[in-house]
Amino acid sequence: MYDIRFHEYDILKNNQLKYAIIMAKMDDKWIFVRHKDRTTWEIPGGHREENEHIEQAAERELIEETGAIDFTIKPVCIYSVKNEGIETFGALFIAEVFKLGELPDFEIAEITLSKSLPDNLTYPAIQPVLFHHVIK
Repeated sequence: MYDIRFHEYDILKNNQLKYAIIMAKMDDKWIFVRHKDRTTWEIPGGHREENEHIEQAAERELIEETGAIDFTIKPVCIYSVKNEGIETFGALFIAEVFKLGELPDFEIAEITLSKSLPDNLTYPAIQPVLFHHVIK
């Protein structure tokens, strides 16, 4: 069972944040991505690279995973996920995408735009909690 909590954005140092997750909206719909090795959908995001600021990681992941070329992005909060006694922290962002370019040839096979969460999520115990925190 996952214990997911939300915290003020500035409570942790950058090097304590492992993930950047971006709730991205375009034309009043949310952007979800499908990894090349999966059949399920995800909220765009990924790992912060060593010595990378979490806000740079969020921008990089948004570009790499959606092809976004014109957007605004801002932090929402820090979130934590505790599972089997191990707690990890990430930053949750919200973005407005105005223009998409070509999808980079990295790990994402396709994107979809939807007014709600897709049924088949890669992380069904975590992603709905993050999604509903942003849209409330």
